[in-house]
Amino acid sequence: MEEKLYGGVEAGGTKFICAVGSGDGTIVSRTEIPTTDVGQTLQAVVDFFKQNSAIVSLGIGSFGPVDLNPSSPQFGFITHTPKAGWANTDIKGSLEKSLGVSAVLETDVNCAGIGEKFFGAAQAAHNFVYITVGTGIGGGLIIDGVPYHGAGHLEIGHMRIPHEPLGDGFSGICSFHKDCLEGLASGPAIEARWGIKPQDITAPEVWELEATYIATALNNLVMSVRPELFVIGGGVMNRGGLIEAIRAKLQTSINGYLDLPSLESYVVPASSPDNAVLGAIKLAATTLA
Repeated sequence: MEEKLYGGVEAGGTKFICAVGSGDGTIVSRTEIPTTDVGQTLQAVVDFFKQNSAIVSLGIGSFGPVDLNPSSPQFGFITHTPKAGWANTDIKGSLEKSLGVSAVLETDVNCAGIGEKFFGAAQAAHNFVYITVGTGIGGGLIIDGVPYHGAGHLEIGHMRIPHEPLGDGFSGICSFHKDCLEGLASGPAIEARWGIKPQDITAPEVWELEATYIATALNNLVMSVRPELFVIGGGVMNRGGLIEAIRAKLQTSINGYLDLPSLESYVVPASSPDNAVLGAIKLAATTLA
């Protein structure tokens, strides 16, 4: 019997990663598409899947916010996103119609968490928090391979954290909250504050501050969620020594109040840059098989 193939899309603010693969995590075809305007980007996604092996269903992990409520008139939409031109985009419905297959939508970070649960760093964890620090900051709580939803998906990137008194006049870049976690610690926030792209910054005080922001967010999550594990991905985390600094600052901030596991095994890097598209494929295989 011919093996079923599924499509996966990681819809990011900078690029879309599209892949065709099997439910066991084997990718047979993959591409990256720059995120430009809605029509051009989604058409490129459709073209990729039509030019490759036939898929039986599609998983989409998208930047958000996204509407995941089946009873909502905007179910399947990217809603009031700060991404210019993308607000109120019916990403699920548009791709279903163009490709003629059923699609399931999740947040990009939840799909990354699913990918880490089934194929990566969180395979042994019953529950864990996945966080990405890149163009934006997002996070999700994954329980037994299933993303937790309350009234909607989590918005960890818009957590309010202390804005330290550097006196440099930087107010944060979030268009909704200014100095939320994303507004202070995302890649664009770092560049806006220091005038240099994060990958080109070597000044230790910049990364000391970044570690403080992220460790503060982890402290809040430890105290409110008590996950078994944190997995952190995203381009900003490629900075050498950053995850070690986050671990140390988290340990200091907990200050002996809780007995945490070894920090080297409690706060770990993402296993693959393809974790979200792998998670999207797994989501399609599991939900729409």
